Amino acid sequence: MSNFVQQQHTVNAFTSSDSWVILSPIEQSIKQKIEAVGVPLKDWDIQINYGIKTGCNEAFIINTEKRNEILDNCKDEAERKRTEELIRPILRGRDIKRYEYSWADLYLIATFPARHYDIEQYPAVKAYLLSFAEDYLRKNGCEWVVADYLADYCRQKLSQTGKFIVINGTELSISGKKEKARKKTSNKWFETQDSISYWEDFDKPKITWGNLNLKGSYSFAPEGMFINAPCPFIATNNTAILHILNSKIADYYIRSLGVTRNGGYFEYKPMFVDKIPIPRTNLEKLKTYPFQPNQQEEKELTALIYKLYNLSKQEIDYLENREH
Repeated sequence: MSNFVQQQHTVNAFTSSDSWVILSPIEQSIKQKIEAVGVPLKDWDIQINYGIKTGCNEAFIINTEKRNEILDNCKDEAERKRTEELIRPILRGRDIKRYEYSWADLYLIATFPARHYDIEQYPAVKAYLLSFAEDYLRKNGCEWVVADYLADYCRQKLSQTGKFIVINGTELSISGKKEKARKKTSNKWFETQDSISYWEDFDKPKITWGNLNLKGSYSFAPEGMFINAPCPFIATNNTAILHILNSKIADYYIRSLGVTRNGGYFEYKPMFVDKIPIPRTNLEKLKTYPFQPNQQEEKELTALIYKLYNLSKQEIDYLENREH
């Protein structure tokens, strides 16, 4: 054992109260170079936010067919225009890949509490929300609820009280489990669970990524594309940040900050991503590459980013050949 310790030991200086990790000499060198060149994202003039938490995706996230049905039920052109503005395209974590996304033709009913919507101005949306659970209830043998209490059930289900649902004086159970409203908040029954005070950022270009991944997979998403929680996003059109986040350097660094789960999965939470050091200068060349680089452009980007952080050939080989 003593021989093993002598051969494998490493020296670490614990000079602050920050969290720490034991690294080999080459890992220490890489980490020090990254930190010497870059500035943590949290110190940039940007904000990392989570996507939208509705508290009831089965009601608030709809497909194209349901969106068109709601729009067709609008009583006039003015209501239709308002409703079109309210129902926005949305990406889920499974839709987001490295340098690309695949939109699943899904939409969000974006009734954010921060916008203070009057649901009476959206009668077609209101009618849908008070009937959204019809198929679910029928599939579970609750035709009697659909026949006489559908609107009551839907309103209770969407109400943000945290209470059990009571139909005709009795708590309703389906498959042996009591039906329950969304968690308690001060928001209204037709609103999303989170207030989303940063709603304007969804109308900006953005970088987004899945919360749980085998490797960092960041993608550009255009103006007007909304993001579902727990996916985070950064409202920016800075392509240099996108390319660095997708690099092996960034993935190496972020994985030194947290614990990798079984199967190699890692949670790319804002609390980790905002610590990644990214240079503020010498980014002009990176910015000339597109949001979706081809294979040759990716090779060029890799070389540029290694050069940006002043890594040696030995350090580059180490990053290129490690498992994660």
